[in-house]
Amino acid sequence: MRLAPSKKAAALLVTVIITALTLLLIAPDSSTYAATEREETEAALTLTTPGETTGLSGINLKDGSKKGEIDRAILLDRTERKQVKPPELTAKDYRSLGPVKRRTTGWFLAQIHLWFAAFVLAVPIFVVISEALGMITGNERYDRMAYEFLRISMTAYSFTAISGILFALALFFFYPGLMKYMTRIFEDSYVFYVLFIFLENAALYSYYYGWKRMRRGTKKKLHLAVGIWLNIMGTLIMITANAWATFMMTPGGVDMAGIFQGGVWAAVHNPLWHPMNLHRFVANIAYGGSIVAAYAAYMFLSAQTRRERAHYDWMGYIASYIAVIALLPLPFAGYWLTAEIYAYSQQMGITLMGGLFGWIFVIQAVIIGALFLSINYYLWCAMKRNPGGERYTVYIKYLGLVILACFLVWFTPHTLILTQAELTALGGPYHPVLGPLGLMPAKNIAVNILIIGTFLSFLLYRRSGRRVPAGTGSANYLAAVQLAVILSGVVNIIIVGVYYGYFTNSVYKVASSVPQVMTTLAVIVLTSGIEYYRYKGVKAGSRSRWGRVPERSQYALILLAVSFTWLMGLMGFVRSAIRQHWHVFSVVRDASTEAYTPTISHAAQVVSIATIVFLSFMVLIFWLNRGCGEGNSGRRL
Repeated sequence: MRLAPSKKAAALLVTVIITALTLLLIAPDSSTYAATEREETEAALTLTTPGETTGLSGINLKDGSKKGEIDRAILLDRTERKQVKPPELTAKDYRSLGPVKRRTTGWFLAQIHLWFAAFVLAVPIFVVISEALGMITGNERYDRMAYEFLRISMTAYSFTAISGILFALALFFFYPGLMKYMTRIFEDSYVFYVLFIFLENAALYSYYYGWKRMRRGTKKKLHLAVGIWLNIMGTLIMITANAWATFMMTPGGVDMAGIFQGGVWAAVHNPLWHPMNLHRFVANIAYGGSIVAAYAAYMFLSAQTRRERAHYDWMGYIASYIAVIALLPLPFAGYWLTAEIYAYSQQMGITLMGGLFGWIFVIQAVIIGALFLSINYYLWCAMKRNPGGERYTVYIKYLGLVILACFLVWFTPHTLILTQAELTALGGPYHPVLGPLGLMPAKNIAVNILIIGTFLSFLLYRRSGRRVPAGTGSANYLAAVQLAVILSGVVNIIIVGVYYGYFTNSVYKVASSVPQVMTTLAVIVLTSGIEYYRYKGVKAGSRSRWGRVPERSQYALILLAVSFTWLMGLMGFVRSAIRQHWHVFSVVRDASTEAYTPTISHAAQVVSIATIVFLSFMVLIFWLNRGCGEGNSGRRL
């Protein structure tokens, strides 16, 4: 599909307008802020006697001397840039708009924007990977798939920009005092943020519209370089925005009095910045893969020809494969993020896992269980597309029992909500058998075994289309080594979790998760290496009959996208809500009439409505791209 020059010009014009609006929206009133800070500094200097150090920067001021004037200018400049006092907000500092609730409105718009942003930041990553695979292997279907992925994200970019502008407008309108404070600290980063957006849009349009013109030779390599540049700019946008969000949880560069004393790097490089960057980067890839897999499932279910079904079956497999690969390390990134929250503030940590939000983690466990069950079910159904896959169906029931058992342990609560009569009959809020399963040591064991079980389902799927080459007598030996690695890894995970989790103090309980994670990673890496040598020389997927899978497998892919979307919304609420009545934790207090923690039911309602709205937009995007995809799918695979 090639757009007319007029449409290209219109698209570029929209980009320029969006960038200009963003500049106007976030540009701080530097003269006002500079005047305010200068007045504060002048007041401090007036109270300083000759020859006395102010304490702000350690400069000795001398009246009447040229050096004193220079020192005064240096001090003023440093204070303008670095010293920011937290505002003492009152109820009058918040605007209202009739019956519209400011927090719910901002929350809803933020969530919609974050879902779209996660999607459009993740898709170009595996678009570039797919294009590179097409160049390396010479298989054009990778290139066609990458182009179709990119076309979907192009439509989503418009929704991302619109939702982002609406969210920013809501923040500056409803919370002017807070945004003034944030702008005084992060105004330098705003410039870079807008610059990254402009460069990303330039790379995006060059990458998309130059796809067909740059298909061969050196031009293709240049086109791939543009795609890599697009991903770099998208990642920089994400980590810049992450700095603003994490500063509100773990403010950096702030002294004991709450006064910001550092430069913009001190605010950006706060304790949660790095773990948040890693967690969101991995989560975005997994989430983007799940949405594209849902698109492939939508197209598969509405396909009219066998070629179309084959094309979108293959596309759904690739997208789900990407989602699974990114999902496996995601819990470990979440552990790091949670550990840093605990390290910064035990109050936030206890509120997160042991307070009101503990029951949201029970909901989270159910959704994560749905994620893993849908992935495994899809892989089990997909075995039917490979000749010989029936050889491994006998193992499905055993894997299913292990995964189900881990799922039940994963979402078992520690404290039960009971009536007084039930408490009396039970003898307390803790069940004598199920109580220990509600602790984190049991859940760490369960989630690590759950990950290994999911990896084994993928391993069986890969084997279902392959045969061990003749003359390889060591195949049985390698299979025995694989089994020994898996069993020893599972046993080690259980022993470490039980011993250090239940028979040592809390320090070792937390530390025991590290060897468990390393054991899981070692099992995956070693088993994959053995699998590679065992089937070396066998072309992967050479006999797959694409399109010959039951339709119920495609509903599993749709469930994967729905579960991911809902999970991200709930966890985003928890991460933000543990600040409780603080805009910036322990620094800027929320003085509005909505400075209270929403109930779990209210949070579930808002997130669920937002999920329905977002997925409705995605279905619209799928429908808009349906006619464009049929041309590609009709080609020979």
